[in-house]
Order: sequence, then C-alpha cells, then structure tokens
Amino acid sequence: MVGIGLDIGSTASKGVLIHDNNQHYREILPTGWSPREAAGQLIEKLIYHAGLERSDISRIYATGYGRIAISDADKTITEIKCHARGVSILHPEVRTIIDIGGQDSKVIKVNETGQVIDFAMNDKCAAGTGRFLQVTATALGMDVSELAQAEDRSQMISINSMCTVFAESEIIGLIASGVSRNGVIAGLHQSVGKRVSAMARRLGIQEKIAFTGGVAINNGVRRALSEELSCEIIIPDLCQFTGALGAALLACE
Repeated sequence: MVGIGLDIGSTASKGVLIHDNNQHYREILPTGWSPREAAGQLIEKLIYHAGLERSDISRIYATGYGRIAISDADKTITEIKCHARGVSILHPEVRTIIDIGGQDSKVIKVNETGQVIDFAMNDKCAAGTGRFLQVTATALGMDVSELAQAEDRSQMISINSMCTVFAESEIIGLIASGVSRNGVIAGLHQSVGKRVSAMARRLGIQEKIAFTGGVAINNGVRRALSEELSCEIIIPDLCQFTGALGAALLACE
C-alpha cells in the first residue's frame, strides 16, 4: 500500500508519502497562485524521492484550503480529521490540538484513539492566523520568519486591535511614536496567543495540548500560547506536516 496525503494551504503546500505503512517521505513548497499546480509538483517530488512510479500509488487524499482544486485526489478530507489522525500517531497522549494556519485557526478535542470529539474554528476573520502575522510583519518592514527572534518581552507593547486592518494601522502608529519595534512584536505574539487561547477555553481544554501548523514554528507565539493557557504545549517535530501525515495515513487505511 502506498498512500499520499496532500495538505494544500493558502501559503504552503505539504505532502507526505507512506510506503507499506513504514517508510515516510515528505515535501513542502509554496502554494503560489495555483493549488492544483503545487499539488502536482508535490506528487512528482514525493514519487521521485521514494523511487516509485505513478502507477505504484494506491490512493491520494487531499486536505487544506485548496483541497477542492486537486483533480488528482481520490478523496478530500477535512483538516480537522487529518490533524487529529496525524497527531494521534505522533503524540497519542494529546487530547487537545491547536492548529494555526495561514487563513484560519482551529482547536480540536480528541479521544484516546485520535477520533474528533469536538472542535472550534476561526475562519471568518484573519485575527489569530498566519495571515494576521504576515500583514503585521509587512507593516514592520520584516519577513514573517524574522518575528520570533526579534521579540523583546521586556518592552512588550499591547496590541489592542485584533482586526488585521486596524492592527496594521495601530502598529504603524506605534512605530511612528518611537516605541520599541521588538516590543511591538512581543505584543503581536501575545495578541495571537490571547485570541486562540480564548477560543480553546470556550471549547474546553483537556491536556495534553499539541500545537500544529506553520505558525507553531514561531517561538513567540508558542510562548504566548503557553502563558495564556498556563500549561506546557507539545510541538510535534512534524508540526507543519500533521495534516498531510493524517491524510496519508487515512489513504493507506
């Protein structure tokens, strides 16, 4: 059995190939303007690195923001189910998953077998998502990947606006007034932590908690979430690939 899982996000596309439920291969690349083209490139790269042929692939399952555009997929599955499945393999002790992607943030409660019990999602506004960080990083004249190392908690400045448009204006005004840019960044991380942790508390938190998605790479947001929830948070080594891994596992099953 050879299964491929694709997680086509708004910013990055991830792919995982599982061969005989043992060997894993993974790839990540920018989604760009065409989710379908990104998916095709992922499939080609995964097959090449695994030393296989296209005819060797048993099934391809797709999830993520751009999943409906993937004509090569045998089936599309929700991100909720895929992240739950992926985390259950990496960290079976986890009962709550926080996933922050480019366009939405999710909190998922799972049982001991990795099945979804309940979930909450913010997909109506960019607040508390990767997009929120991207827009505000641009306002600061930085790349989003630079934010984590630049924060200065000792000079933290509160960001009051959670709307992306208003937050961008607020940050521009703060910088113009001469406050510490690195303190603004710490406040930015804290505002994301507050927004997502509030959603998690409304759903009801069960430890242990895992943080997945591209934003999980950002140490500042990880810190803020841990502080707001007053507990330790597990960051899977494959935090960006949990959705694709879950899709690949389901394809093999």
